[in-house]
Amino acid sequence: MGGCVLLKEFPVAFVERRWTSPDGLSLFARDYAPGPGVARPPVIAIHGLTRNSADFEAIAPLLAQSGRRVLAVDVRGRGLSDRAPDPMTYTPEVYARDVLTLMDQAAIDRAVFLGTSMGGLITMALTAIRPKAVVAAILNDIGPEVATEGLARIASYSGQPVEIETWADAAAYARRINGVAFPHYSDADWDGFARRIFRQQPDGEIGLDYDPDIAVPIRAAGAKALVPNLWPDFRRLARKKPTLLVRGGNSDLLSAEIADKMKKAAPSMAYVEVPGVGHAPMLDEPEARAAIFEFLSEVQ
Repeated sequence: MGGCVLLKEFPVAFVERRWTSPDGLSLFARDYAPGPGVARPPVIAIHGLTRNSADFEAIAPLLAQSGRRVLAVDVRGRGLSDRAPDPMTYTPEVYARDVLTLMDQAAIDRAVFLGTSMGGLITMALTAIRPKAVVAAILNDIGPEVATEGLARIASYSGQPVEIETWADAAAYARRINGVAFPHYSDADWDGFARRIFRQQPDGEIGLDYDPDIAVPIRAAGAKALVPNLWPDFRRLARKKPTLLVRGGNSDLLSAEIADKMKKAAPSMAYVEVPGVGHAPMLDEPEARAAIFEFLSEVQ
């Protein structure tokens, strides 16, 4: 473990935790200690394809204050985790085994999984590998199939080179790539967004905070990557474990039609739609936050 970091916005500190993957990578997570109260299963938060643990910097402290330990991970190739020598290990099954190794090394038997986009796919994958590890799941704007329009949009910029000289350039890039999802964001919001997805090196250079090679398996899979079929994994999860589906009302990745199919396949699944937001909600929206806390109040 490393040092302790105090968030400016919230009076909750996280500890920098490192663990070693089965193939020897040093991986990183933000580890938020739980507030006082009865011990309950922790939350493991897993981000989307090109993002990192900073995506949970609003919701994680609130979850910790409610009495749950929260581990927000940087999946291999992102943030402060090592880049993989073999880019073909950038797959949901490998990510899932990395997370299960974190649980083993941190002596966590069971957890609630909060997965945004790719993080939800990882959650479904690890449920298939070790179902007893999953107490409950929150799937943020992702399902067992995806709308090709949204996935094609994400694939169009993932791993592509970007020339950024200033933080203003970074904010402009963030707005260009994500503006359709957050039409209400202000200039300050986009600056904050940029500082989550970019990292400034000691030499002053500003770059995207992920390995561009994460796109290699997607390109290798070709058209098959655009239409994954994870319905068996989803049914295994949502029919046997408490599950909440969060959908952005304007999402181009999780269409309303796919969400309806999910609700029919898992009638007991909880559901909330966040209006005016696309892919994917940041979970600081009032509707998302209220649904998450209501859902977790029943998960022991």
